[in-house]
Amino acid sequence: MIQYLVRAALKQRLIVVVVAIILLFFGIQASTKLSVDAFPDVTNVQVQIATEAIGRSPEEVERFATVPIEVAMTGLPGLTELRSLNKPGLSLITLVFTDTTNVYFARQLVMERLIEVAHRLPADVSPVLGPVSSGLGEVYQYTLERVGDGDKELSQEELTQRRIVQDWVLRPLLRSIPGVAEINSQGGFVKQYHVLVNPERLRHYKITLSEVYSAVARNNANSGGGVLPQAAEQYLIRGVGLVQGVSDLGQIVLKEVNGTPIFIRDVAQITLGHEVRQGAVVKNGTTEAVGGIVMMMTGGNAKEIVSRIKSRVDEINQRGMLPHDLKVVPYYDRSELVDAALWTVTKVLLEGIFLVVVVLFLFLGDVRSSLIVVATLVLTPLLTFMAMNKLGISANLMSLGGLAIAIGLMVDGSVVVVENAYARLGRAAELGESKARSILNAVAEVATPVIFGVGIIILVFLPLMTLKGMEGKMFAPLAYTIAIALAVSLVLSMTLSPVLSSYLLEPPKGDGDHDTKLIRVLKSRYLRLLDIAMSAKKRTVQISLAAFALTICLLPFLGTAFIPEMKEGSIVPGINRVPNISLNESIKMEMQAMQLVMSVPGVKSAISGVGRGESPADPQSPNESTPIVSLKPRNEWPSGWDQDDITAAIREKLKALPGVQIVMAQPISDRVDEMVTGVRSDIAVKVFGDDLDSLKRIAQQIAKVAQNIQGAQDLRVERIAGQQYLQIDIDRQAIARLGINVADVNDLIETAIGGKIATDIFEGEKRYAAVVRLPDSFRNNIEAISNIILNSSNGAQARLEDVARIRVMDGPAQISREMAKRRIVVGINVKGRDLGGFVKELQSQVEARVDLPEGYYLEWGGQFQNMERALGHLKIIVPITVAAIFFLLFLLFNSLKFATLIITVLPFASIGGVLGLFVTGEYLSVPASVGFIALWGIAVLNGVVLVSYIRNLREGGMPVHEAVVEGARQRFRPVMMTATVAMLGLIPFLISDGPGSEVQRPLAIVVIGGLITCTLLTLVVVPTIYQWFDESQPEA
Repeated sequence: MIQYLVRAALKQRLIVVVVAIILLFFGIQASTKLSVDAFPDVTNVQVQIATEAIGRSPEEVERFATVPIEVAMTGLPGLTELRSLNKPGLSLITLVFTDTTNVYFARQLVMERLIEVAHRLPADVSPVLGPVSSGLGEVYQYTLERVGDGDKELSQEELTQRRIVQDWVLRPLLRSIPGVAEINSQGGFVKQYHVLVNPERLRHYKITLSEVYSAVARNNANSGGGVLPQAAEQYLIRGVGLVQGVSDLGQIVLKEVNGTPIFIRDVAQITLGHEVRQGAVVKNGTTEAVGGIVMMMTGGNAKEIVSRIKSRVDEINQRGMLPHDLKVVPYYDRSELVDAALWTVTKVLLEGIFLVVVVLFLFLGDVRSSLIVVATLVLTPLLTFMAMNKLGISANLMSLGGLAIAIGLMVDGSVVVVENAYARLGRAAELGESKARSILNAVAEVATPVIFGVGIIILVFLPLMTLKGMEGKMFAPLAYTIAIALAVSLVLSMTLSPVLSSYLLEPPKGDGDHDTKLIRVLKSRYLRLLDIAMSAKKRTVQISLAAFALTICLLPFLGTAFIPEMKEGSIVPGINRVPNISLNESIKMEMQAMQLVMSVPGVKSAISGVGRGESPADPQSPNESTPIVSLKPRNEWPSGWDQDDITAAIREKLKALPGVQIVMAQPISDRVDEMVTGVRSDIAVKVFGDDLDSLKRIAQQIAKVAQNIQGAQDLRVERIAGQQYLQIDIDRQAIARLGINVADVNDLIETAIGGKIATDIFEGEKRYAAVVRLPDSFRNNIEAISNIILNSSNGAQARLEDVARIRVMDGPAQISREMAKRRIVVGINVKGRDLGGFVKELQSQVEARVDLPEGYYLEWGGQFQNMERALGHLKIIVPITVAAIFFLLFLLFNSLKFATLIITVLPFASIGGVLGLFVTGEYLSVPASVGFIALWGIAVLNGVVLVSYIRNLREGGMPVHEAVVEGARQRFRPVMMTATVAMLGLIPFLISDGPGSEVQRPLAIVVIGGLITCTLLTLVVVPTIYQWFDESQPEA
């Protein structure tokens, strides 16, 4: 079969070359069409339901909105997790589905259940679905600024004006861009019409507040009177009564007394104001600003979508499409990170290719041989890009990282084929073969070991495709690209390499032993070492076993981690204040905080979102803020500083703020953690139970234990209590005496104090709410609220405090739920030690020192949960991989002995990997585990190449000792080349410091360290112990 393929390729060699050239151009075109992002999207399939219930407490939100919706959602097909967050006036439910569920199908199912449950919800509560976006969705963030704004403080009028431009001009322009899911407007003041009713005037004219409300609601409309036929024409009849502005509102008639109309302007002051603010944007600690966050659709091509946004923004700015000379100024742009991450990988790829080419030339010593191998090196990545496009794999840090790892592996097949062809050509005359026949026989000689060797490397990566969750989405693209690249390189080494050899290779002078000077020096030393090893076999084996035993002893000291944190080039120092802080005070404190951040060297800008934006799926409270700190170019940082130093400096500065919790994060990791696990921390200790006070007490006990453990950082207990309420308890007997119902009192509280939207005022396409409420002076303190007058239908009047008990009391600030059970979270980040060791220590201390009441239990989540799942999965994958390798080896050699001999290289290969991790201080993480899997594949390939050659010599009748020495001598160069090329392809990862290099580094350390020991042991130990495994009657 293989011989037939090679013969066909050599017969039609021109066609093979032409096809290769055509594929080269298709590959180049495919590389320009790849979907590009910084990282794979690791967010799970989820649907968010946001429900606004204005003015309601977290407990009421939970009771009236969250619980009915949660009950309706249980039992949905594919639902794996259900969690909710209840805050004042807002319920946010997150439904997580299996990865195979289509997100639009999931939304459809959720929408159907929402329609069913709608009748069980209060009339003023209507749930909406969150945007179809993911953890990588926030791709572009900007503020609206005028040229020359600088750090000038903006007035309320300017902020209102900019918010109008943001909501009604800019938002529609950006939302129409393909791939954009949502624009979340932030900051400024949302314009409203205010009808501020004077209660004293109401009493004078004997008018109630509800009458004013209904007058405003009913007298702002147009009407249609059908059609009026007129001879050959017809007119549409329209009654126009829409309110055109403040004066029209004032002219609405409330009633008539003795022929004199009483207008709204007689009892109320009508002004332009703004709605109650939920959040703000603070720019550089100097002024408030107005801005927006552009959300990308799930599965979108980040680079393409951001470039569309940028070209639209450039058009808007250049053509002056925004009024008042406003310009869109970005402060966070994902394409910068995408470009940086891709440059990290591209640079590694190019450096790897260069090093590989240099090594090939040094080892082969022949330019023509090197060019044939380089042809494979160029074509393989391009053909892999074509496959990636077909399979929908985006070009990101991991998939291209897979290609960089494969650089050294993809030339293996070609190296062995070309090297053997060159040696065979040297003996062509002696064997009486033509050039084509020599090449055909040379390929046939090594085809089986090469196919099995490369097949084994592909096989070891296949189990990675079965990883689940976050790590599955992270490493599956890497496994796919390596498998595709190796399969492509294998086909090329069996077709294109022989064809190019027949064109380019010249028979060497001499007998084909074309060792370069470097190889000759290395080989002579190696043969001396082999001679020593073979003369003292027991000693050699004892030393090898001792090294392996030492490595096993080192394993407990390595420590475990999930995936090293990537440095994104931006920092998010999340600030959490006491729950009952007012928004204005929060803004004032945020200004101070951002001024401190701006004083840190290396910081370019600090734009902070305090509280919520306009999107209902944004649950941030006024006491929380997530600033995005953008950094200057690296050459402007203090010498010797990296991102960790700047982060530490910011943390140190923010310690000066009293009574706040600081959690350092980064834009993507922060959002991904929150969406995937619901928690923004490395470790989340979740306490489940019913009573909020008990939950809080247990959480504080756990936090106390955690803060005394070395490595704990950014400790944060979810602030579920501490919100103060002004509670108005209605006395039913008192209101009964007045003939008033609870509904009347509630109406008064909602309208007079909270302000109730009566109608919308249209200004062209824009629409603004008209709100009826009391003036500030009648509702800005407890005494004023107590004195609000209630009117009964029979004319009786009473103050609010006469019919209700008014008091200030503490209550919950938020209620979190998971799988329909209340919970509180203690979040802990770990610094300077491994995650697994920290959790083990914390778990044992919590068990000893924290007593859980009956019905209360703990769960351990966050990154730790991901790590546990990933390492558990790897414990199953690794033995299966080893078993699969053993089975393939048995198929190749048809001998249990030889399969066992080659499997012995795996533990010896692992020695270098473990030592590498130990020396560099890296942890045993998911990337390191992937490194071990890659390493075993290469180690087995080298073993197969060596053992199959020795076995061939034995079958030719050569005595064991001679066959071993001759095999080792002949295969020294291909084994050294394979290992060196694989190592040098990864060395750029060790020295790279771009975004994402942190993830690839443990993998590179394991493979490089492992290959050093593996090559040495393959070339020394395997020949030494070969004769113990040799079969006296070699099988055909």
